[in-house]
Amino acid sequence: MLTDLIGGQVQCAFDNLPASIEHIKAGRLRALAVTTAIRSDVLPHIPSLRELLPGYEASAFFGIAAPKATPIAVVGKLNEAVNAILADRKMVGRLAELGGAPLVLSPASFGKLVIEETDKWGKVIRTANIKAE
Repeated sequence: MLTDLIGGQVQCAFDNLPASIEHIKAGRLRALAVTTAIRSDVLPHIPSLRELLPGYEASAFFGIAAPKATPIAVVGKLNEAVNAILADRKMVGRLAELGGAPLVLSPASFGKLVIEETDKWGKVIRTANIKAE
């Protein structure tokens, strides 16, 4: 998608800021808005879509998952290690440069986030009558 957008074959697209930020900074892409609830610290001059469409918010997240049968102790150790990395000053700084922010969550909180996002986007799919092709 980015290749076609930069090459002019696609006129407009939604992308995650960390994947696009370097192209925006280099002038290869022009950001029109961010989809998060508030403006991005890395692009403070770019409005949030919420400023134009009250209540709009769409943000992406990345997470690490394990099979359902993974022992709780293993999940806890993995969560502890990932959260330690996400709390590292260098990691926080690099994520901020890319327009991202760490979500330091417990396994239960991350599970709740996944359920909430699944419900949210499921409603969008049903309301828009979107069908798999």
